[in-house]
Amino acid sequence: MEKDAYNINEFCQRHGLSRSAFYNAINVGEGPRLMRVGSRVMISREAAEEWRREREEASKQTRMS
Repeated sequence: MEKDAYNINEFCQRHGLSRSAFYNAINVGEGPRLMRVGSRVMISREAAEEWRREREEASKQTRMS
């Protein structure tokens, strides 16, 4: 069963990213949408799906250039 939200470590593991790559993506505006739940930072399943689509589209644009 897929989770409804991931913490940063889970998101990075699921997507094969290091934490530094994750934070680099956040810093340049290419990271997933984040939500705060109490003191935790989470990424919803929908935000993860949206992020993957955006990354796929960016990859297509780069190849077409």
